[in-house]
Amino acid sequence: MTEQSLKTRISDAMKDAMRAKDKPRLSAIRLMLAEVKRVEVDERIELDDDRILGILDKMLKQRRDSIKQYEAGNRQDLADVEQAEIDVIQEFLPAALTEEEITSLVDDAISETGAATMKDMGAVMNIVRPKAMGRADMDQVSGLVKSKLS
Repeated sequence: MTEQSLKTRISDAMKDAMRAKDKPRLSAIRLMLAEVKRVEVDERIELDDDRILGILDKMLKQRRDSIKQYEAGNRQDLADVEQAEIDVIQEFLPAALTEEEITSLVDDAISETGAATMKDMGAVMNIVRPKAMGRADMDQVSGLVKSKLS
């Protein structure tokens, strides 16, 4: 049997959460499916796994930003809800890259493009992004590229 698509895995997880009456998990999974469905309806296409990974990665980034704002406003209760959603979303992403793997990806991309200055950052990121999407915090990757090119 072939490997299930990411969308199918998320739908199956939603059914499991319904059966288990796990409301916080169910809520997070429904948010993921709603975002995927919104993009599919807006663009009138069926999304592939790579595109869904991009959507999930964007959702992670939004939740991390929300956590920072909630913690700055002393709303730890809301930050905890966002963290729980992050934990559920991360279950559907590939294994995270280690610091060494991210550094190696960036170094390989810099040598491949011959990048030397900040003007070359876009070319480096175009090589790194598909390999790191959903597996690393792209803000962290971007910061690493900036530090190596400056």
